[in-house]
Amino acid sequence: MTRILGIDPGSRITGFGVIELQGHQHQYVSSGCIRTSSDVLAERLQEIFNGLVEIVATHKPDVMAIERVFMHRNADSALKLGQARGAAICACSTQSLSVHEYSPREIKQAVVGKGGASKEQVQHMVVSMLSLNASPQADAADALATAICHAQMSQGLAAMQGVKGKRGGRLR
Repeated sequence: MTRILGIDPGSRITGFGVIELQGHQHQYVSSGCIRTSSDVLAERLQEIFNGLVEIVATHKPDVMAIERVFMHRNADSALKLGQARGAAICACSTQSLSVHEYSPREIKQAVVGKGGASKEQVQHMVVSMLSLNASPQADAADALATAICHAQMSQGLAAMQGVKGKRGGRLR
């Protein structure tokens, strides 16, 4: 069993989602959002860091998966997003979690089956894949999708390693 913490970083709202991977089954554990309250960026980053340290202590994940930065409409937004990601990565790596990064396209591909999927499609598939009664908030759903992406990628790598071992080190 592997417990995965997914993170959807943001300087105002950082979504998190925790799932367990048992065999090929994804099981929902928890999700939510860290909402920062300060207007000072450094204080918001500290809130993200502290919130994630608490989440790691509570849920004890084995690994963390986070969305990679993509270029926003403006450079200032991209820089703030990158700083929020940095706070999240530091919070988890100081707790000895391995960190795995995925592009938004990879996450959508893993969850919906197409890299250009809408947020609504991602939310729908998260609800379906985790057998949830209701749709989580958008940022939490994106974090759960990131965790699901890591689960599927790690299963694919494990399967490829199994194939490699069975075929004498060659992939066919």
